[in-house]
Amino acid sequence: MDFDAVADELYALRPEDFTVARASAAAAARTAGDRELAERIGALRKPSLAAWASNLLVRSRPGDIEPLLRLGEGLRQAHQNLDGTQLRELSRRQHALIRALSAQARQLAQEAGHPIGESVQREVENTLHAVLADPEAAEAWASGRLAKPLSPAVGFPAAAEGAPPRRRTPAAAPSRPDRKADERQWRQLAEARQDAEEAERELRARKDEAAAAGRAAEEATRQAERLQQRIGELTEELERTRGEHQQARFAERSARERARDADRRLREADRRAATAAARLARLTSS
Repeated sequence: MDFDAVADELYALRPEDFTVARASAAAAARTAGDRELAERIGALRKPSLAAWASNLLVRSRPGDIEPLLRLGEGLRQAHQNLDGTQLRELSRRQHALIRALSAQARQLAQEAGHPIGESVQREVENTLHAVLADPEAAEAWASGRLAKPLSPAVGFPAAAEGAPPRRRTPAAAPSRPDRKADERQWRQLAEARQDAEEAERELRARKDEAAAAGRAAEEATRQAERLQQRIGELTEELERTRGEHQQARFAERSARERARDADRRLREADRRAATAAARLARLTSS
C-alpha cells in the first residue's frame, strides 16, 4: 500500500465519505503490519468544503493548473524586478483567471452534489490568490490534497523559489525606505484588490436583484394587462345587462298597461252582461 496513492484516493472523495474511507485504509495498513503507514493515513485531515472544491478543481481541470502556476511565477518575478508595466498586465490576467477558476470550482461542486455559497467561493478565491503569491501554497494546491483553504499573503515574496535575480546596477538597488514603500504599495494593492472583489460581488448581487425585480415587473405588467382586458369584458357585459334591464322594464310597463285595459274591458263587459240579463228577466216575467 502506497501513502501517496491512498492520499490521492481519499482527497478525491466527497467530504462525507472521507472519514470512513480513511479509517478503512488505516485499518488495512495495520492489518498489513505497516503501523507507520497507518499512522500517516490516520493523520490525514478531512477537507473543508472550500478545500474540497479547490481539490476538485485541480483534479477535474488539470489543464488549468499550469497557467495559474506560470502566472504566479511571473507575478513574483515582476515584483522582484519592480517591473510596473508587467505587474499591471499580469494583475489584469490574475483577476480574470481567478474569476474563471472560482466559477468553475463552484459549478463543479454543484455538479458533484455540494453547491457552495458566496463565503465558500470567497475561500476558494483566497486559495487561488495564495497560489499566486507563494510557491509552497502553489505546490500544496497542485497536489489536490488541501484540508483547509489557503490564506493569501499581503503582497508577494521577494523572489520565487529558484528564480534568478535580475541584474541591477548599484544605483538602481532599492534602499530600505524604498522597500518599506514597496511593501506599503503592495498592502494597498491587496486592500484595493479585496475592495474591488467585494464591489464586484456586490455588483453581481445587485444585478441579480435587478433582474429579479425586472422579471417581477414584467409579470405584474402582464397581470395588469390581463385584468384590464377583464375589466373591458365586464364593462361590455354590464352595458349589455343594462340594456336588457331597460328592455325588461319597458316590457313590464307595457304588460301592466295591457293588463289594466283588459281589466277595464272586463268590467264593461260585466256591466253589459248584467244589464242584458236584467232586461231579459223583465221581458220574461211580463
